[in-house]
Amino acid sequence: MSQTSFALHATDGAARCGVISTPRGEIRTPAFMPVGTAATVKAMLPESVRETGADILLGNTYHLMLRPGAERVARLGGLHAFMNWERPILTDSGGFQVMSLASLRKLTEEGVTFRSHVDGSKHMLSPESSMEIQRLLGSDIVMCFDECPALPADRARIAESMRLSMRWAARSREAFGDRPGHMLFGIQQGGLEIDLRQESAEALRGIGFDGYAVGGLAVGEGQEAMFGVLDHAPAMLPEDKPRYLMGVGKPDDIVGAVKRGIDMMDCVLPTRSGRTGQVFTRRGVVNIKNARHADDPRPLDEDCACPACRNYSRAYLHHVFRSQEMISGMLLSWHNLRYFQDIMAGMRESIAQGRFAAWEAAFHAGRAEGDIAPL
Repeated sequence: MSQTSFALHATDGAARCGVISTPRGEIRTPAFMPVGTAATVKAMLPESVRETGADILLGNTYHLMLRPGAERVARLGGLHAFMNWERPILTDSGGFQVMSLASLRKLTEEGVTFRSHVDGSKHMLSPESSMEIQRLLGSDIVMCFDECPALPADRARIAESMRLSMRWAARSREAFGDRPGHMLFGIQQGGLEIDLRQESAEALRGIGFDGYAVGGLAVGEGQEAMFGVLDHAPAMLPEDKPRYLMGVGKPDDIVGAVKRGIDMMDCVLPTRSGRTGQVFTRRGVVNIKNARHADDPRPLDEDCACPACRNYSRAYLHHVFRSQEMISGMLLSWHNLRYFQDIMAGMRESIAQGRFAAWEAAFHAGRAEGDIAPL
């Protein structure tokens, strides 16, 4: 099996563009990864997700271990065959979902025991079992197992959690072993404490990973605090490896993260918002449920090439949303995913051409003043 690699093609300030190469295909960075929580991007067919411009999807270890089970997925040919997505897949380690969803959670040095939010069954996740589950799933990019405390939290709690995560990172690295064609990412922790972030980064660099994530953000701290960390955290990580900001985010979060040196992001927001009638456009957010769209013959976004914008009016999209028709979530999710991928394409091009600052200014001006940012 061929090896994986990361090539940094251009920088513009701290912003970067490049390519992650895997046996299943290339991932153009900056990259936005649609979230396929339970082996599906909600309301989307795999080929439709690809048509939006996505190079890679994210799957959730926690959800897939509970149902249908990693062993079953492996017996059925692995996650790629199971969900009909032959391009790269990144799986998270399950640590965040254990924190946010599971009940009766008990944390020890060994790992975390918890009860499933689905049926109350008891489970245990450790660095070793997380690596084994992700191996059975067959994901191309594997995340080391970490502990992610919710913010705000006091410094002592953040430090204790970060150091535990670093010990777990070393165990994850050992359990992952040598798997040509697959990548293992370490996860930097440390909350909003810059010195703890530095300590975490040094520990991860000492272990050695194929890529590095900035974890423990987008957990309630707000954009200003998140950007305050991102002003420092990415530069602490190796320049020649991809940098992944987990669980982000809104369009302006994504642009701000890339500006600060982030290469990869994921978020459920495009599809979750699509199912609830919130639509992201170059001119800002549209709430399709509002009555003012009932007689509007215009598309959502005149410059968008997605099926919702090419083939349907705001009036129709308003109607099917208010009528609770399934096509509403499908079309609005498709549009949102295409819009997010158009943002990524615009940033990649502008970084390569050395005009990221101008692109960013146009992006913000379009959303604030009704002008369309070039994508």
